[in-house]
Amino acid sequence: MKTLREIAPVVYEDDALIAFNKPSGLLIAPDRWDKELDNLMDLVHAQGSPAWFNVHRLDKATSGLVLCAKTKPVLDAVCKAFETREVEKTYLALVRGCPQQPKGVISEPIAPDPQQPNRMKVSSHGKPAETAYEVMERWHRISLLHLFPHTGRTHQLRVHCAFMKCPIVADHVYGTERGLFLSDFKRKYKEGDGPERALIGRLALHAWKLTLMHPLTGQPLTIEAPPSKDFGAALRQLRRHGKAM
Repeated sequence: MKTLREIAPVVYEDDALIAFNKPSGLLIAPDRWDKELDNLMDLVHAQGSPAWFNVHRLDKATSGLVLCAKTKPVLDAVCKAFETREVEKTYLALVRGCPQQPKGVISEPIAPDPQQPNRMKVSSHGKPAETAYEVMERWHRISLLHLFPHTGRTHQLRVHCAFMKCPIVADHVYGTERGLFLSDFKRKYKEGDGPERALIGRLALHAWKLTLMHPLTGQPLTIEAPPSKDFGAALRQLRRHGKAM
């Protein structure tokens, strides 16, 4: 059976903080309906310390950086920094299409969709939500974006990307469940034996970086979680075989 650090490698640790690189598909906290599902914080409390708590959350399908505080005073300080928007968050996203502008800010309120449970939507009656974005690389029908959420609404990045008509790859809620395949962009792709496997078949969203003031030293701290193997493999193939735009 794999250990916590094998499942979610530690990317930063000191006396106050510890940060994990969470895989896609792992819940952060116990599920509301099924308490038996594996989740990161149960593993942290069992194999790390029952006094460690996460200061923010990621969707189950999103991979990447999860920051935990080791003491209650540190937890309070870092949570306050998140609430007052003093923490800079950077995500990587592979999206279908490309925004019209190379960089910009999406300021569209978000609310629950009354027609579809567990789904959000842009709505004038929703809570304020703001996401900055920058196009980093662009290929035929696929783009790599840096996303910078300035607020923390449920599914915010996924909703805002879909609002730009650039849904995140394999987002079955706000786009299409289809993953990214080599045949999508490689010229003269030849089928091998058997069905083609997706380069990345899950939500192509990765929490990459956090920058904050360290709660004990007061110095700027940037923590980075390298992209997961599937995300990295998709980028390598796009850069090798995709037609840059």
